[in-house]
Amino acid sequence: MPKLLPIFRIVALLEGVSYILLLFIATPIKYFGNDPTYVKWLGMPHGLLFIAYIVIAVLISSDMKWNNRTFWTVLIASIIPFGTFYVDKKFLAKKNA
Repeated sequence: MPKLLPIFRIVALLEGVSYILLLFIATPIKYFGNDPTYVKWLGMPHGLLFIAYIVIAVLISSDMKWNNRTFWTVLIASIIPFGTFYVDKKFLAKKNA
């Protein structure tokens, strides 16, 4: 098991939650309520978590023995709502058990 796997799972969870909050709560409040405050509060943490997710995925890909298809699935999942939760269940949880 790669040393960064537990950290990657936490980052994936937080990145997924921040993305959901940003897309489905903060953005509607910004456009329908004319209040960009929540987007400003969630934008930077989400961006940092997104970058951390990508960097850690690249770092652990060889230790996890991901083929190209799995690697790109893990990366693309970070831009799809609920994608990081899928990655955790499909590719990470069984390795951490």
